[in-house]
Amino acid sequence: MRLHQIAHCRTGDKGNISNISVIAYDSTDFPLLADILTPDHIKHCLQGIANGAVERYELPQLGALNFVLHNALGGGVTRSLALDAHGKCLASAMLDIEIPGR
Repeated sequence: MRLHQIAHCRTGDKGNISNISVIAYDSTDFPLLADILTPDHIKHCLQGIANGAVERYELPQLGALNFVLHNALGGGVTRSLALDAHGKCLASAMLDIEIPGR
C-alpha cells in the first residue's frame, strides 16, 4: 500500500526549506504513520533531494506529522534550475512511499 491511500499532504516552501505535512484520512492510522515515517526514513526516501536535516513534528490531535526538510530545494525556488522539485512535487514523492503491513 502507498502512503497516499491513507493520508494526504499539504506543503509550503521558503528559501531552501520545504515544509510538508502528512495528514491521515483516518486518525486511527496516525500511530502507523508515526512508526514508519521517521526523519531517517523520509531522508532515505527523498535521498538526492532532501540534502539537509529532516525534522519531524507530531500533531496527534490532528492525525498529522509535519516535516521540515532543510537544503531540499536546490537553493530555493528563485535560484534553482530544477523544474518541479519544490513543495508540491516533494509531497507527491512522499505520498508514493510504501507503507508495509497494510
